[in-house]
Amino acid sequence: MSASVPRLVVAAPSSGSGKTTVATGLMAAFAARGLAVSPHKVGPDYIDPGYHALATGRVGRNLDAYLCGPELVGPLFLHGAQGCDIAVVEGVMGLYDGAAGEGELASTAHVAKLLRAPVVLVVDASSQSRSVAALVHGFASWDPEVRVGGVILNKVASDRHEELLREALEQAGVPVLGVLRRVPQVDTPSRHLGLVPVAERQAAAVKAVAAMGAQVSEGCDLEALAGLARSAGALSGAAWDAAEAVSSPVAGAAPVVAVAGGPAFTFSYAETTELLAAAGADVVAFDPLRDEELPDGTAGLVIGGGFPEVYASELSANEPLRKAVAALARSGAPVAAECAGLLYLCRELDGLPMCGVLDASARMTERLTLGYRDAVAVGDSVLAAAGTRMRGHEFHRTVVEPGSGAEPAWGVRGPRPKVEGFVQRGVHASYLHTHWASEPGVARRFVERCRTS
Repeated sequence: MSASVPRLVVAAPSSGSGKTTVATGLMAAFAARGLAVSPHKVGPDYIDPGYHALATGRVGRNLDAYLCGPELVGPLFLHGAQGCDIAVVEGVMGLYDGAAGEGELASTAHVAKLLRAPVVLVVDASSQSRSVAALVHGFASWDPEVRVGGVILNKVASDRHEELLREALEQAGVPVLGVLRRVPQVDTPSRHLGLVPVAERQAAAVKAVAAMGAQVSEGCDLEALAGLARSAGALSGAAWDAAEAVSSPVAGAAPVVAVAGGPAFTFSYAETTELLAAAGADVVAFDPLRDEELPDGTAGLVIGGGFPEVYASELSANEPLRKAVAALARSGAPVAAECAGLLYLCRELDGLPMCGVLDASARMTERLTLGYRDAVAVGDSVLAAAGTRMRGHEFHRTVVEPGSGAEPAWGVRGPRPKVEGFVQRGVHASYLHTHWASEPGVARRFVERCRTS
């Protein structure tokens, strides 16, 4: 089986070159022309897909060859792109930067090759002229399996500067598909973990995405970019399907699985809720900042990542919900918490009372913990049987003391092995962000426990 979806990968020589502005703007520009645009992001990033979703009206999805394995990149892409006219994939870091010590694995170049997709290279031209040709030539020729189909020049100062850049790039043999002038940055504020998520900015985020779309429409050759996207070859294989991944739903009445959302808990992969639903759960979203009760009939709770440290006072002030979460955990009901969810289950966060499910304290620090992790379940839990291997990603500036309970969640392998997280009764809490599509059995196991707890 094969499918052909016109597609582009937006990459750059390094972070900070303008990938997000160009990719999001390109999505918005194509959508404004009436195209159904499928948005994707290389890597584990949760924030950029929120802006992609605003630009396209579709769920932003991640393509991560480390978390999910290279074999799932194509199927997950086809799953997200079903029914779309064109797909835009935003890269991560520099084009050839992947998982540390793993060669090309999980790099933008790796994903572009897996998708057989042409690459558009976004180059920050603010401090160069003729040298841009050497830079582009190097990136275009480094790996003959990566097809750099065009360049978008960013932060160009003047007509003369543009002329010099174009003259130089004629020698590199890579066409210029867009030129964006050096203008004040589109209003996309950042803080300690990157861009401020869409859910926290609402109207301001809508205006920012519209501005990106206008900038790209004005400065880029959309027809040429669409033509390049159409040159991508067909992908073999079938689209990923949550129902097939879990084999069959759990028998019996659908248990209610409450999934935390709202501004404090914005980090989640769409496939998580799709797998829970396919496994037989009635998935209901709630907002810990505003809802004082868990959804009626809650049999299980999933609390993903986000920024509880930013909203610690509001989360703490919602005492009725904190007590409801603690009572649910005491009952033995399944609770899966990742990173922000871990902090919320602690006794306190930066001195403010949290749910008190875990006898641990959390606080902000100046130190960033970041990177992929190769993990193994230390013992049995509501998510995984002992020995289950999953790959995860850590991204936080907090610490939890102690870092693990009497029964840790994961043993992290590598040069500095460690155990981390907490398993107690029905609770599985950890710093690791995981992509359940890589191990769909965890969704079915969780729903089974919700039915029997």
